[in-house]
Amino acid sequence: MKVRPLQDRVVIKPLNSETKTAGGIIIPDNAQEKPVEGEVIGVGNGRVLKDGSVVKPELKVGDRVLYSKYAGNEIKINGVDHLIMREEDILAIVD
Repeated sequence: MKVRPLQDRVVIKPLNSETKTAGGIIIPDNAQEKPVEGEVIGVGNGRVLKDGSVVKPELKVGDRVLYSKYAGNEIKINGVDHLIMREEDILAIVD
């Protein structure tokens, strides 16, 4: 299934969080933090302003990004969890 987000939305595949601490202790699933880093899978065409002009997104497919902890809507694509969120919910691009 292919998903193309609309306007200023992006599709993100969250990266897995650590399951072990630095000391080697395994963290159970219910105690793990929600991931805040992911990879951009799809980008919309951009935000439409009131005058009809379009502001192109700064992101591109393949970017690694940091986003707000509870941002976006969770969806499943081919059985894999993804997030759809607005570009403004993304905090930074990781180089």
